[in-house]
Amino acid sequence: MTGRTGEKSPETKELRKQVSTGCEALIWEFFEGGGQVVIYDANNGSKATRQALAEKFDKAGIHSGQSLIEHSYKADSDLSPAGWEYAERLKDFLLERRAKSLKERGIDPRERKLVIWTSTRRRANHTAYPFLAAAQMMNSLDGPPVAPEPTSVISSVGKTLVTKASGSSLNVKVVEKPQMLEINPGIWDGLSPAQAKKYYSEDWARFLKDPYAFRAPRAESYHDISVRLDPVLIELEKEQEDLLIIGHASVIRCMMAYLIGLPASEIPAIEVARGDLIEVVPASYGVQSQAFHFWDGPGRRGPADPDVTDKDDINFYENYAEDTKGKRNLNTPEPSIIR
Repeated sequence: MTGRTGEKSPETKELRKQVSTGCEALIWEFFEGGGQVVIYDANNGSKATRQALAEKFDKAGIHSGQSLIEHSYKADSDLSPAGWEYAERLKDFLLERRAKSLKERGIDPRERKLVIWTSTRRRANHTAYPFLAAAQMMNSLDGPPVAPEPTSVISSVGKTLVTKASGSSLNVKVVEKPQMLEINPGIWDGLSPAQAKKYYSEDWARFLKDPYAFRAPRAESYHDISVRLDPVLIELEKEQEDLLIIGHASVIRCMMAYLIGLPASEIPAIEVARGDLIEVVPASYGVQSQAFHFWDGPGRRGPADPDVTDKDDINFYENYAEDTKGKRNLNTPEPSIIR
């Protein structure tokens, strides 16, 4: 064996390879037996070796490092660069659409407030940031710049953060609602449908039988989230201002079912088109809705790219819709506007 900082001898390289192969075999055996989390100390290996190992496990649906954080319910990940781009596009499209609608109805934009509801997740709340920035910029044109002012409101379910910003033609209020968090997947967090079926076959069968009422271990059911959203729905009925909801797929499903009047059993079957904007307007008997597709970023399925789906298999408990009494494709977005 040569010096510590010098070139490794062939014998040393072969021994390291045997140890690495043996550790990798133990990891595969653990996962194949139903294991979920492995802590593998590979600091003594090279960066290229660690990357190759991560890619090998990733191809098998086993995620590591940042990839695991991005797909985890427990990790409060921020928007990706594509997510920030989407937030800007959403702001531009919605404000243009809203200004046109108000003008057609003869309403002065300065007389109406745009209220935005988000969950307490960073990726949801940060999607509203461009709206606050736009209002702040308009405000600065009228005089000295004034930063948005956050205030906290204590409710029975915890702290609600309200942020306000206004300008000459845009008055925005962003409200974080803890009730609007996505459905908790419990032990299915981070699993693909194939993995859930393989490792929890009995639970999977129950899930397919009744996806609305089924609750995975340490998880929520759609019934649970519907009950959690009751106060939000009551508040929604009372809201008089223009309202933009930036929500997670499971939350949007429950809200749309309530507004349209679908039975509870249909909620998990509502397909949510990621990135679309749906406008819901109260009518004499129910509501009128119209979907707008304005973005073709990651996760979207377009005519030119039929192999790309709009479902995230790793977060299938949140995004995966199973047949109940028939599909209800509403082309609903992750964000939606309800006026």
